[in-house]
Amino acid sequence: MSTWANLGLQDSASPLMEQLIFFHDHALLILVMITVLVGYLMFMLFFNNYVNRFLLHGQLIEMIWTILPAIILLFIALPSLRLLYLLDEINEPSVTLKSIGHQWYWSYEYSDFNNIEFDSYMIPTDQLSTDGFRLLDVDNRIVLPMNSQIRILVTAADVIHSWTIPALGVKVDGTPGRLNQTNFFINRPGLFYGQCSEICGANHSLNPVVIES
Repeated sequence: MSTWANLGLQDSASPLMEQLIFFHDHALLILVMITVLVGYLMFMLFFNNYVNRFLLHGQLIEMIWTILPAIILLFIALPSLRLLYLLDEINEPSVTLKSIGHQWYWSYEYSDFNNIEFDSYMIPTDQLSTDGFRLLDVDNRIVLPMNSQIRILVTAADVIHSWTIPALGVKVDGTPGRLNQTNFFINRPGLFYGQCSEICGANHSLNPVVIES
């Protein structure tokens, strides 16, 4: 989970999140290089006293500043497309979890295990234990095995919700009347916290998700 003064992304707990972090750093490096180059050129323009009276057109430089950005965009687009397809791939899941979003809580169903069903409510501040996290802890956590492919099916009972766990790189919209799915692979034990990331009610972002791996 995020802690105070945490400026970067959370430590990944799945291979897909590792790839998302790598892509983030890759895109950021390209952006920094472009920003430095353009900033340097603009800075040098202030101190340039030379004027070319006979310059009417510059076809070479126009070809360069048309083709070069296209090549740079390819360096961003190709890894992005690869990652999109990886995120969408479902690889023979060991466990299927169904998550149903409600206005103030989530309902879960383990359809592989005797149809176990339970509701997961946020623990009120006055009932928290001393080691609990305010607005993040729930009374019934999701328990999932590590080193296994997990498929999650997400829908909603009332308004649009979003089942989100940043450490796993998972964000799935829960829409009434639709069933969305994704997969993830938890590669270390621990507690992973998330919150609903749609704004569809008062204080609605405080609709937490907790996975115990």
